[in-house]
Amino acid sequence: MSEEFKERNGVEAGEESFAELFEQYSEGGGDNLNIGDKVSGTVIQVGETSVFVDTGTKLDGVVEREELLDEDGNCTVKDGDTVELYVVGKDSGGIKLSRAISGIGGLAMLEEAKASGLPVEGKVESTCKGGFNVTLMQRRAFCPVSQIDNRYVEDPEEYVGKTFEFMVTKLEQRGRNIVVSRRTLLERDAAEAAETFVNDTQVGDEVEGTISRLADFGAFVEIAPGLDGLVHISQISYGRIGHPEEAVSVGQKVKAKITKIDHDDKGRLKISLSMKELAQNPWDTISATFNEGDKVTGKVVRLADFGAFVEIAPGVDGLVHVSQMSYTKRINKPADFVSEGQQVAVKIMSIDLEKRRIGLSMKDAEGDPWLDVEEKYQAGQKVEGTVEKQEQFGIFIQLEPGITGLLPKSVYTRSEKASSFERLRSGETVEIVIGQVKAGERKISLTTGDVEDDGDWKDFAPTKKTTSLNMDGLGSLGSKLQEAFDKKK
Repeated sequence: MSEEFKERNGVEAGEESFAELFEQYSEGGGDNLNIGDKVSGTVIQVGETSVFVDTGTKLDGVVEREELLDEDGNCTVKDGDTVELYVVGKDSGGIKLSRAISGIGGLAMLEEAKASGLPVEGKVESTCKGGFNVTLMQRRAFCPVSQIDNRYVEDPEEYVGKTFEFMVTKLEQRGRNIVVSRRTLLERDAAEAAETFVNDTQVGDEVEGTISRLADFGAFVEIAPGLDGLVHISQISYGRIGHPEEAVSVGQKVKAKITKIDHDDKGRLKISLSMKELAQNPWDTISATFNEGDKVTGKVVRLADFGAFVEIAPGVDGLVHVSQMSYTKRINKPADFVSEGQQVAVKIMSIDLEKRRIGLSMKDAEGDPWLDVEEKYQAGQKVEGTVEKQEQFGIFIQLEPGITGLLPKSVYTRSEKASSFERLRSGETVEIVIGQVKAGERKISLTTGDVEDDGDWKDFAPTKKTTSLNMDGLGSLGSKLQEAFDKKK
């Protein structure tokens, strides 16, 4: 209160409050606030029935304490807290504030809410064609599905039973036709939040928010009321993920770095975020985590003609060349042996920190089956194998995955069971005898058991014609013919 006013009206100390009120009323202390305005003020005092708020004008605001209670009946504010409320009325005694118009009210209150832009509290009762049935002030209203939220509505049922604040957009037929919008209120709040955000932040700042929605291409994070930023899927983690739900979930609190602030064609604010940039690059600690020779488990994340890329830690991929995939199978195409998403065991063969490359081997992780072959197979041992294929020079028979021996044609044609060997087809099982084992050369020669092994794998290309008669393939008859042929010579 001014000293001039005190002197002119003879105001004593005890009369100051009434005099101040009179001066405020005379000078229009709250004229810069209108019904419908949103006020952010500080709680001055919490009383038994009312809460008094500093509105930033010469008149204090007052809101009924009941509006600020939680479900258990406890007041949610205390002296010094900041609250955001709407102006719903004013007179010489102060400014009446409210969270929103609610409860029982007449048509005049709804008309005032519509004219002043005041939010009205309503409960979504059910879904209907094109939207929702909403009850507000004991009246039925309609909210179009496009107006229930400021984002695409995937599941309308999730809104049923909830209470929100709405703006009255249509009021006709003396209250029998009421249309409301929650989206209008959300967009208004979002616009205010966006303006504040742009003024207070810049690219490079770290923000904290809550995952509000997931899409195939990324995660939306609410970083201010009604204001979302997008973390593209490539910026969620150093690790490769197929969908954001593999790394984050709706409702999760996260920290992110602002990488871009822009506007789209319609002038809407676009904020790009990165969670990855706040995380440590796994390559910075790779030497402390992995060593050459380590055997680890990883996930196949990408296939190429020359091999498969395997992720052995989030953000750390290594290459398994096609030649390093298997000792037991001949691999022409990696896709014929492994698939994306498959978990595989690998051995780290090389680490190049400068080029950020890691060489991996799947076959060395499984072990070389030829390492102990001389202990498992000895000459004269009877074994069972599976026919792989017939060639002009012999039959390839698999003794176990990765171990294949050769039964030469020059051996089995001298056997009493020659015809049965000749009829063998791929995939059939046969009993044979180990001839010679040369693990260093990865060769095993086989025999039939009734014929002596001729000693070694040879150059099995078709032989050239010679001047001598070769009757080996005719067995004992061939031997006698050969003797007769030699005597005539």
